[in-house]
Amino acid sequence: MSKPSRRQPEPSLRSQDMHLGNGAHTNKHVCEEITIIPSKMLFNKIAGYVRCLMKWIQRPPERYLQEEKRERRNNYVPKDSALDKIVEVDSDTEEMLKFLDFGKLSNLQVLQPTNQTFFLIPCLPSGNI
Repeated sequence: MSKPSRRQPEPSLRSQDMHLGNGAHTNKHVCEEITIIPSKMLFNKIAGYVRCLMKWIQRPPERYLQEEKRERRNNYVPKDSALDKIVEVDSDTEEMLKFLDFGKLSNLQVLQPTNQTFFLIPCLPSGNI
């Protein structure tokens, strides 16, 4: 005698899918009406597998959701462009933009470099370390 296949409930699942659900108890009763299953252990396995199949059918494919999110993110166009506003840059940034052929932007405002440089020195907390 051959070992029963787990794919056994699929044909009956297609014909009775409106009666099946996520509940194992309901699926057991529907399987009892549809098929003749010789042992209780096999009966419970089939009912549990039908439950897994129903969950799998109800869940949308994640791959397509991820692709839709990615497309929405890539096709996003902001209402106000950041390039329409005046952008303050220093001379080094202006040189980099010229190197990347973005030097012709009309809204760049080059700031004069200041000689004052402030370095923050981290302070140790008082008390025991």
